[in-house]
Amino acid sequence: MKWKTAVNELLEIDYPIIQGGLAYLAYSDLAAAVSNAGGLGQITAMSLPDEGTLKDEIKKVKTKTDNPFGVNFAISKHGNPYHHMVEAALEENVKIISMTGSNPSPIFEMLKGTDVKTLVLVASKRQAQKAEELGADLVMVVGQEGGGHIGRNDTGTMVLLPQVVDSVSVPVIASGGIGDGRAMMAALALGAEGIEMGTRFIATKDCIHAHPLYKEALMRGTENDTVLIKHSIGTPGRVLKNDWTEKILDIESKTPDYEALKNFINGKANCAYIHEGNETKGFGWAGQVIGRINDCPSVSELFERIIYEANQVRNSWMK
Repeated sequence: MKWKTAVNELLEIDYPIIQGGLAYLAYSDLAAAVSNAGGLGQITAMSLPDEGTLKDEIKKVKTKTDNPFGVNFAISKHGNPYHHMVEAALEENVKIISMTGSNPSPIFEMLKGTDVKTLVLVASKRQAQKAEELGADLVMVVGQEGGGHIGRNDTGTMVLLPQVVDSVSVPVIASGGIGDGRAMMAALALGAEGIEMGTRFIATKDCIHAHPLYKEALMRGTENDTVLIKHSIGTPGRVLKNDWTEKILDIESKTPDYEALKNFINGKANCAYIHEGNETKGFGWAGQVIGRINDCPSVSELFERIIYEANQVRNSWMK
């Protein structure tokens, strides 16, 4: 069956499936694999050291796929500069940019007069409306189930998604708790035009930068094996539960301050776990969807499975 949604048409992809930004993991290999499978792969810009490296990574993707791909900009609340990275993406003629994290307004200013398609990750109806006002072509809405940074409220995707769909006129993409074809069809039934997945793409053969121990934890874990950190400083995120995250939560209970936490929640601590598999020195982002992840297929195999499952659901609706 052909797939035709606003997401497919706007982004010119075969299936309405988008790969999340995935800090320190979403590079040319994974992005190209997702795009070649018919979805939208993405490079994580702000995990790269400089604009030259970003340009190189963009060029690598272009050698591995002729299909559309995007570049994700995770905007830090604590002010890491990103304007030079956006300029680098534009110089490489990137046609799709997604934004997550803090206020995306400055990026929209930089994109004025271009034909770049824009996606903004939001965690509330108000944020979605603001993104639309700024000029977002698509909004991605993430509920509390999601891995990585999520909203401050405790609203799940099933409740939040239709609220956002009813509040904006641009197409909405569902994120959080989605990892298979049944979840995709549930999202479409609630008004989404596509889905974004992060955690599920980590547990694939094409996510070559993720340590085997990290992938194994995603496959063996349950939805009860994740925990929220950084809630005390206003930037909550969902991670795998381990001794390191227990330290983080202990600091938050006693000294809810960024300065007290920064050495435990920074990129170095993240990479210690996800790249090196060091459970005693770091953490890994993960959503509650790990309760539905049991294997580590290739991206192409995962797409085949998702589309098969989704078509099974769609066929059952037509009976």
